[in-house]
Amino acid sequence: MAHRSKTRIASAGMLSVALSVSALGGTALAASNAASPAGVAAGQTKQPKTVVAVAKSSKDFSTLVTALVAADLVKTLKSKGPFTVFAPDNDAFAQVPAADLEALLADPAALGKILTYHVVAGKILAKDLKPTQTVKTVQGEEITITVNDDGTATITDANGNVVNITATDLKAKNGVVHAIDGILQPSA
Repeated sequence: MAHRSKTRIASAGMLSVALSVSALGGTALAASNAASPAGVAAGQTKQPKTVVAVAKSSKDFSTLVTALVAADLVKTLKSKGPFTVFAPDNDAFAQVPAADLEALLADPAALGKILTYHVVAGKILAKDLKPTQTVKTVQGEEITITVNDDGTATITDANGNVVNITATDLKAKNGVVHAIDGILQPSA
């Protein structure tokens, strides 16, 4: 499921997202030429307690939250961490045929393997990314993160599928969430 459209999310060659509170008293996520998931409340003055709270704060991650509940991972991702979560948005899940997604949601072990492939132990902020780096996921396999010359960033999974990082540095007390536009697949 190689998906190659890219959203520019870089500033000065590195990913960056500036979180700010709007002048009208609401919250806003501002990024250098980046669109963030609608409804993300990462710009609030007080960080959410957990990476799960970040996901729950955005309607764009509702399918991910449903999957975390089905895989019984909510408690784990509410723990101390820190965690870096590469969070597929609802559009990413919509790319999966409905019958396949339904079957996956009914299989907590298989679902857990896929979801933990989206989590890295530790906190990786956008500013800390190198042009290319390979990181080990909580699931046990690696993913490769690439920051392109044009400032876009992608993740390549074990099968060679490429997804885009579409929003970065949605911070929580126990880690950080980066939105992605596809679902990473561990090796079969």
